[in-house]
Amino acid sequence: MEETTTPAVTTRSAGIRYGLILAVVSIAYFLIFNMLGVDVSQGPGSWGRLVYCAALIFLAHKYFKDNGSGFMSFGEGFGISFWMALISSVISSVFTYIYVTFIDTGFIQQMMDRTREAMEEKGSMSEDQIDQAMNITAKFMTPGMLLVFGVIFGIIIISIVGLVVTIFTQKKNPEPFV
Repeated sequence: MEETTTPAVTTRSAGIRYGLILAVVSIAYFLIFNMLGVDVSQGPGSWGRLVYCAALIFLAHKYFKDNGSGFMSFGEGFGISFWMALISSVISSVFTYIYVTFIDTGFIQQMMDRTREAMEEKGSMSEDQIDQAMNITAKFMTPGMLLVFGVIFGIIIISIVGLVVTIFTQKKNPEPFV
């Protein structure tokens, strides 16, 4: 009778598993806050996103240690975080693209209106300066640009959160060559 063994969990497998979970949580978070009319790009909406990212990265690191050797180097922790960032950023950015292109076509205009209101409330710019800034902003507020920036900045921000979490969750093997 052959004995089958379960392969040890890898940084990639743990990162992909929790990256998929992070993508689902991010999409749900976006939809719930959007339905409530809360802007998730700034203020408490953006801070909340960092909190659940850190929590899921922590859980991914725990999963890796629990299902592996019980240890995790800093590099392995960052590797898990990077895979999570890549998977979740791509999936949630594609969802956002589909959402603003086909489901809520007025979403970008709402963001533009909020941006204009914020500039007017500051009072430090003239109407011409605001118009000029809005023309530049409009060039970057397209579904395609939201997709590209979502992937790039998602990877960067989640990776940075992962670096910080990894500082606290790493557990070096005291006997690495045994």
